[in-house]
Amino acid sequence: MKYKLNNKWISTVGSIWIQCTSGSLYTFSIYSPTLKSTQNYDQSTLDTVSVFKDIGANCGVLSGILYTFAVPYNRHSRLASFGGPWLVHVAGAIQSFTGYFLIWAAVIGLIPRPPVVGMCLFMLLAAHAQSFFNTANVVTAVRNFPDYSGTAVGLMKGFLGLSGAILIQVYQTIFNNKPTSYLLMLALLPTINPFLLMWFVRTYDTNEQDEKKLLNAISLVSLLVGAYLMAIIILEHIVHLQLVVRVLILFVLLVLVASPLCIALRAQERGFPVIQQSLFSEGDKLLDEPQQLDAGTAAQDPACYHHFSTDADQEINANDTRNPEEEENLNLLQAMCTVNFWILFFAMACGMGSGLATVNNLGQIGESLGYLSFETNTLVSLWSIWNFLGRFGAGYVSDYFLHVRGCARPLFMVLTLATMSVGHAVIASGLPGAMYAGSILVGVCYGSQWSLMPTIASEIFGVRHMGTIFNGITIASPVGSYIFSVKVVGYIYDMEASGEGNSCTGTHCFMLSYLIMASATLLGSLAALCLFFQTKSFYNQVILRRLLHYMRE
Repeated sequence: MKYKLNNKWISTVGSIWIQCTSGSLYTFSIYSPTLKSTQNYDQSTLDTVSVFKDIGANCGVLSGILYTFAVPYNRHSRLASFGGPWLVHVAGAIQSFTGYFLIWAAVIGLIPRPPVVGMCLFMLLAAHAQSFFNTANVVTAVRNFPDYSGTAVGLMKGFLGLSGAILIQVYQTIFNNKPTSYLLMLALLPTINPFLLMWFVRTYDTNEQDEKKLLNAISLVSLLVGAYLMAIIILEHIVHLQLVVRVLILFVLLVLVASPLCIALRAQERGFPVIQQSLFSEGDKLLDEPQQLDAGTAAQDPACYHHFSTDADQEINANDTRNPEEEENLNLLQAMCTVNFWILFFAMACGMGSGLATVNNLGQIGESLGYLSFETNTLVSLWSIWNFLGRFGAGYVSDYFLHVRGCARPLFMVLTLATMSVGHAVIASGLPGAMYAGSILVGVCYGSQWSLMPTIASEIFGVRHMGTIFNGITIASPVGSYIFSVKVVGYIYDMEASGEGNSCTGTHCFMLSYLIMASATLLGSLAALCLFFQTKSFYNQVILRRLLHYMRE
């Protein structure tokens, strides 16, 4: 059988593989000691360079603007003939290579030692590339799977979360104890990989009837990759692995990462029926034909859509006089003039900011509570797994409940932020084992925000300018991180350690900080609750469109 490479499944596989090499920022701890020693930095200067890493990764508005320009929403536009996500990938690849190559050149002495401002600029470029790869892959996935955008975003964000652990396996197998060589690899691999795969990443208007089954299959693969990496991380902290074992481990990992291609090829073999127009492109027509609801009600599971009464549907259609093409496709400036945008921004500042503050201080918290370095290192390593589970799980579960029970997606933001608040409180307690339980809760819920927020933004503000809008909201992450890490955790830690030298030991070192973050995250949960009530009728309308769509088909 002759396989075609121009379909949404090949595009999805290409995006996943690009995501797998895009998380180099999560491996900063591998080369930061070498960067510090070769450039004669003190810890404060190194932290400054690290801050620019976070700024570059989370300020991706430019990538969103480029995507909107390169991938027009109107396929009849002149730009549609030669544009595409590949332009965004090219821009990211150039930045990634430039940033990491200059860092590597400075570390090995190929160029004169740059001033701190120069090194910060190099790191900013390297980190900013991630936002371009991420925007191109996430927005393309949402456009290709409008009916299951939560699952699609969860997959893209999930593999990005795992990419740090994947790159660390490559480093430990090939470049172990050679951080300078690893820096050169970061200049080449995340650049070459997108250049090879970006031609397959495109947007498609087709909607296949059984695409949920295939997305579930790819989701299963992602869970297997996550479970495999978790087992490896635990094993590495228990026994010393020989090179032969590491090579075998890396080989199996690469096979698992490559396996989504088999799913994409099998999709062509099975030849699923294709609906030429996607769900949301017909949304306006469907709302004009509500009588079709009665025609197919008997074929539906009443438990799935029991909350839709005929009177409620008529009320929604009667009261909603908006033109969906205009109202649901806002640009960034229009979105910023809405209350919903700032509610999301505030909720993300609380959730993402406190989550980043936690991962940045896990080692110090463990030290103050008397944990062994082995235990602390394991917690830090496993953070990427909890992060992945949250990213993937929140997207998948919210999709399920949105389709089956009609639950508005912001409800899951409410629940995850409230659970994160509990996780912060558990860490603050300082009880035996609290660090383990608390870090799992915070890690999973932190990851959840990274898939929930872009999906909610695309649903509330529309897909046309999704790249700029969700990247605009993402700026809340470094803002919240700065407030919680510097003004809360750092300030209180220094205050508690003032009478004990430069270090602090005991539960009092971080208790107040984490109680403050628990309160802030709970406040973010209440803000998300306001968003839930404000968008509840809108989500009912989305579910109604989907129900009418499937009955019509």
